[in-house]
Amino acid sequence: MRLIDYLDKGAMLGGDAPCLTMNGKDLSYTQAQRLSYQVARVLQSLGVQPGNKVAVLSGNDPVAFACVFGISRAAAVWCPINPRNEAAENQFVLDAFDCQCLLFHSNYAALVEQIRPALPKLTALVCLDRTMPYASSLDQYLHDAGAEPLDVAPVDDVAMIAGTGGTTGSPKGVMLSGGNLESMSALTLMGYPFNGRPVYLALAPLTHAAGVLCLPVMALGGRVVIMPKPDLGEFLRLIAHYGVTHTFLPPTLIYMLLQHELLAASDLSSLQCFWYGAAPIAAARLEEALHKIGPVMAQLFGQTEAPMMISMMAPADHFNTDGSIARHRLTSAGRPGPLVQCSVMDDKGTLLPQGETGEIVVRGSLVMLGYYKDQKATREVSRFGWHHTGDIGYLDDEGFLHIVDRAKDMIISGGFNVYSVEVEQVLMQHPDVQDSAVIGLPDEKWGERVVAVLQLHAGRQVQADDIKAFVKARIGSVKSPKQVEIWADLPRSKVGKVLKKEIRATMLDNKPVPSSASASISAGEKA
Repeated sequence: MRLIDYLDKGAMLGGDAPCLTMNGKDLSYTQAQRLSYQVARVLQSLGVQPGNKVAVLSGNDPVAFACVFGISRAAAVWCPINPRNEAAENQFVLDAFDCQCLLFHSNYAALVEQIRPALPKLTALVCLDRTMPYASSLDQYLHDAGAEPLDVAPVDDVAMIAGTGGTTGSPKGVMLSGGNLESMSALTLMGYPFNGRPVYLALAPLTHAAGVLCLPVMALGGRVVIMPKPDLGEFLRLIAHYGVTHTFLPPTLIYMLLQHELLAASDLSSLQCFWYGAAPIAAARLEEALHKIGPVMAQLFGQTEAPMMISMMAPADHFNTDGSIARHRLTSAGRPGPLVQCSVMDDKGTLLPQGETGEIVVRGSLVMLGYYKDQKATREVSRFGWHHTGDIGYLDDEGFLHIVDRAKDMIISGGFNVYSVEVEQVLMQHPDVQDSAVIGLPDEKWGERVVAVLQLHAGRQVQADDIKAFVKARIGSVKSPKQVEIWADLPRSKVGKVLKKEIRATMLDNKPVPSSASASISAGEKA
């Protein structure tokens, strides 16, 4: 399956059915298909050949997403560009991935104007919604582009090149094949409930998880409702209005949703599957979601190099056979998918038995082809014939995967290994804590001391000693934080992950933080 095959499959199931919806306007499958033919011909007229790289820079927009299928139709390679990145990072990505053509929305014209002089490989620019001094509008090109069916043979199986987060250095280009995305789509369809024609609500950026989760939905002829900007009140309204069956949010937004004033009165009865992922979720908040949102929560665990579905926890897995909540599973990442080999490995390449902790490794058709033009990094991450995720975890006696930390985030304090995720899970049980991050900082006595940085619910106050005692009573003094800080907000990546690297750097360099360093400041107070 190529990217374009998901759109064509949906069109076969009903061309007049809505495919992409935003602001009350629908683009049917036939219309989206026609647009993909036109965009493919536009790209050909601009000199794009099979295998060339075409980037898309836009917020959530149906025309921008439809262009992805035009890129596939022309047998080119889609390079999603995150509009939330800094200019330097996007400039690096466009150059390092050898992008020849850029399709962009005028909302990001200032960014394009800033970086294009330093991108000699970028020979064609097209603005999606209006004419710019240096770029014609897509409509101008479409006027002369034929909409007859077009099928260009690809030169290889590379469907897209996606940038890694870049939080540990320059982004690497993850080459994902049609086979990788087919495996991801197959795992999605076999691992989660899909009854009837699905309606998927995309609030998260289509450049990330929200985008590839559209593929299995389209394969069933489903509708993708696109939100142009995050708005949890509108998110709740759209679920009821369109009878949304599937959606995805990262934990940070779920925490906010659980506190939303409209949640209790909202009609969520159409939901079959509410995915969460991209970062660990607090068990206490997950249990709250099962009560407030319903028995539809569904976890997925993956990474750019093995998209989305390394392991899965369907809604039913959140419950015991008697219908009670399976609290012992809420800290897991679900079971490895049936098309994925997943194990735990030590530093010497030995696979460890059930229950032992080591690095989570995977192999199979879900794993990327490699990093673009970076054989050294590809070899490093593929040691011993397995893809190394960089996550530390173990498999329990039920076959559920538990992620205890990122390898780089493990703290060694007083000779003991302290896993930051375990401490964070306890902190999130505290009624005043909205979110947390646990890091290690150098300490003369302990080697590293456990430091908790907290974001509180609005209007709440806590004392550092109370937090320390709360954690100590549950997991012992070794893992209890030696230092507690409270910030108004935690720094996050473009997909909502808390950036511990930034927190650590801020504290080591004594930089200003988002709130007073006092451990008793209230959550809503400004610095």
